[in-house]
Amino acid sequence: MAKPELEFFDTEVLAWRAVGGEAGVSERVLAEDAATGLLTRLVRWDPGVNTTAAGPVAHEYFEEVLVLSGSLHDLRLKQTFGAGHYACRPPGMLHGPWVSTEGCIMLETRYEHQRPR
Repeated sequence: MAKPELEFFDTEVLAWRAVGGEAGVSERVLAEDAATGLLTRLVRWDPGVNTTAAGPVAHEYFEEVLVLSGSLHDLRLKQTFGAGHYACRPPGMLHGPWVSTEGCIMLETRYEHQRPR
């Protein structure tokens, strides 16, 4: 199964739900393929979220992130990223840990690496 076909809809109708293992982090899943784990979602970090304990992370999928509001500070890079900042992370790319003093909302898309045929 693939992600569903969806026409424009108001994302406010979707409830924020807690992201497991991440205190102060919630999501609104916009579209998802449950069979593959590929998804597009809004992610909200409450003010004060700190992912230091998790350390840097890497994924087995591509991840694209656009900060829509607020900001987050990358402790490894020693840089703060706010609304309008974008990241494209290929599989295996280390990122984080993060602190978000004011909180933030991000648009995130995950997808698989497509190998040439």
